[in-house]
Amino acid sequence: MSEITYQLEPNLPAGEFIGVLKASGLDARRPADNPERIARMLREADLVVTARDDGKLVGISRALTDFSYCCYLSDLAVDVAYQHKGIGKKLIAETHRHAGTKEVMLILLAAPAAVDYYPKIGMQQHNSCWYFQRG
Repeated sequence: MSEITYQLEPNLPAGEFIGVLKASGLDARRPADNPERIARMLREADLVVTARDDGKLVGISRALTDFSYCCYLSDLAVDVAYQHKGIGKKLIAETHRHAGTKEVMLILLAAPAAVDYYPKIGMQQHNSCWYFQRG
């Protein structure tokens, strides 16, 4: 593994996003079998931060934000082969930085398998989240 690079990629191709969703296991919780919908998810996101290893996409953070008050981190995916190397934590930090760390609260809903991860990196849990299911 060479040095991981992080950058904003607002025009990330849907195929690359689908690839990292599959490599991370997050494809089970995202519409990875629907490239048009994935492309729309990317196009309408406010922030797409990527992690690359010598050009290979190994992680992504996709977020919606007003850049003033809140930022919803909708997707955080890191290739299983690259997990436990600090990439997810750095993607979150870069997303928060680009959204506006001093004024903006970063919010996310954890995948069941990742619930124990977020407290380890210093995030606080909130006990009242409400939502309407899709459909």
